[in-house]
Amino acid sequence: MSDSNTTDFTAATNIPSTTVVSAKPIVLPAPGRGEDLQVRVSAPATGGDLPVIVFSHGFGWSMNGYAPLADHWAANGFVVVQPTHLDSRTLAIPHEDPRTPRIWRIRIEDLTRVLDGLDVLEASVPGLAGRVDRDRIAVAGHSWGAQSASALLGARVLDADGVPGEDMSDPRVKAGVLLALTGLGDDLTPFAVEHLPFLRPSFDAMTTPALIVAGDHDQSHLSTRGPDWFTDPYTHSPGDKSLLTLFGAEHSLGGIPGYEVAETTDESPARVALIQQFTTAFLRSALRPEDTGWKTAVAALEDAADPLGMLRSK
Repeated sequence: MSDSNTTDFTAATNIPSTTVVSAKPIVLPAPGRGEDLQVRVSAPATGGDLPVIVFSHGFGWSMNGYAPLADHWAANGFVVVQPTHLDSRTLAIPHEDPRTPRIWRIRIEDLTRVLDGLDVLEASVPGLAGRVDRDRIAVAGHSWGAQSASALLGARVLDADGVPGEDMSDPRVKAGVLLALTGLGDDLTPFAVEHLPFLRPSFDAMTTPALIVAGDHDQSHLSTRGPDWFTDPYTHSPGDKSLLTLFGAEHSLGGIPGYEVAETTDESPARVALIQQFTTAFLRSALRPEDTGWKTAVAALEDAADPLGMLRSK
């Protein structure tokens, strides 16, 4: 997609931007976690009835990451809540920590704790009180964070016998965005089988509407399959799902973890812009059905002379 096409797409979404305010760290007490939960909240400086996005970071990151997404969402009318999970490099918890085998589950509990603590979070950001719409909540995440977020949408982890584990879905969550979410556990590498037993998801009950974003050059060292592994969450989940497959994208999807970060192997500002615009349009329309931004975004992608990806929906 050329720069002109990207500009046209932005204009077509017709979503205004505004000044953003951000507060960090906001601390939520977390008995039994070993560390209280640190959270960053970003929101537009004006406006009311603001929907909420709870974002789960990828392995090693923190509430300070993913600025290309968090900044864009907040500037376009969302309250963006970013917890720091225990695997964050900022916490420097050693691998031999007894919590390590449970961090995947504690991550999910972190997201639920954020939803339980929305009153505290809202009161901690100057000028935000009374402006949050608690009936319009979405979750989003990248990589391991996408797996964490998917649990609140209904995904479950299979045990050693292939039986789905606990249902950790949350009825407060109305939509999700899952970026580079790993697929089924049938073709894991020996390392993943030994060290990451939670990489055995079932998407059969992931019924909440979601946009899944995958890169067609995302080759994981955790699976013996190719990039199509990351399309499993779409293929194996019930309806009300869309799959945006980005051409040439690797695991960072063009650079969503941050601006000019070292782990981005496929830097593409245009690709990041498309993700910003598509996720914003999807969540606005998913949380407020009368919003037509998603239909407009889909039409713009279909009409692009040189599209950066393709969309499937069911």
